[in-house]
Amino acid sequence: MQKRALGRQGLTVSAIGLGCMGMSEFYGPVDEKESIATIHRALDVGIDFLDTADAYGPFRNERLVGRAVRDRRDGVVLATKFGSARSETGERLGIRGDPAYVRQACDASLARLGVDCIDLYYQHRVDTKVPIEETIGAMAELVRAGKVRYLGMSEAAPETIRRAHATHPISALQTEYSLWTRDVEANDVLSTVRELGIGFVAYSPLGRGFLAGRFKTFGDLPANDFRRGNPRFQGENLQKNLDLVAEVERMAHEKDVTAGQIALAWVLSRGDDVVPIPGTKHVEYLEQNAAAADVRLSREELDRIESVFPLGAAHGMRYADMAAIHK
Repeated sequence: MQKRALGRQGLTVSAIGLGCMGMSEFYGPVDEKESIATIHRALDVGIDFLDTADAYGPFRNERLVGRAVRDRRDGVVLATKFGSARSETGERLGIRGDPAYVRQACDASLARLGVDCIDLYYQHRVDTKVPIEETIGAMAELVRAGKVRYLGMSEAAPETIRRAHATHPISALQTEYSLWTRDVEANDVLSTVRELGIGFVAYSPLGRGFLAGRFKTFGDLPANDFRRGNPRFQGENLQKNLDLVAEVERMAHEKDVTAGQIALAWVLSRGDDVVPIPGTKHVEYLEQNAAAADVRLSREELDRIESVFPLGAAHGMRYADMAAIHK
């Protein structure tokens, strides 16, 4: 597995990471034994970049990841997030970025993960009630205290990113990015992080599994799956998006790879500063995703993909409530 640098502060990770969110919530039934096996397999094939958050579960995902890497900590780059506050019962308590909460959340994550230092600590969502300088300032204190190595942000807007980076160097920005979510190319987020030397971590690079061709009808989604409430999986949007994916599947068949591998190879082709973190809770899909690092797309193939998935091609918003995104 190749390595890629995130930012200019020295953070290096595998070219493809592993998103662990679905192992504990949101995407149907969970199986912790299979999830831990998936994490171990990821490490075996060279994927060392694991992504979690305190909000996933809530809290269960950090504990799961902590158990999985307990005996392999030296070979793992652990990334977690704070800011999307939730109760133990799952109640959503809003976005928090006040310094006291930053310190409290970090200590709690360290305990759940069973580590003494978090490699990459993200602000999950921007708290518009707190100046970003105060939030990042508190995160910088965690770096000086040795509790965190590098700082990151998620779903932040260009001006907020600039102000944050001026307070303390930001190593990575995490935002949704895939063939059907190319907003960052149009809203100056990608150009801003590149200007500042900040790495880009692409979450949901498989379009929440849709670009892998795993869903053909709304009924294919488990009953308790978050995607049932996602506009892109509903009504006419679903069928129009299926028509787009069909072309990716044809290309995959011609190259003797999977549609998901085409989608990941496209994200990888966007630049050496881009690291996709496809999520999965199954060893089989993990191995397919890892193999995407070896898929090369020719200029002709990239142009063909572009003709099908130009900017804004997907039908439907990526979240039901987009108001909380890109502050």
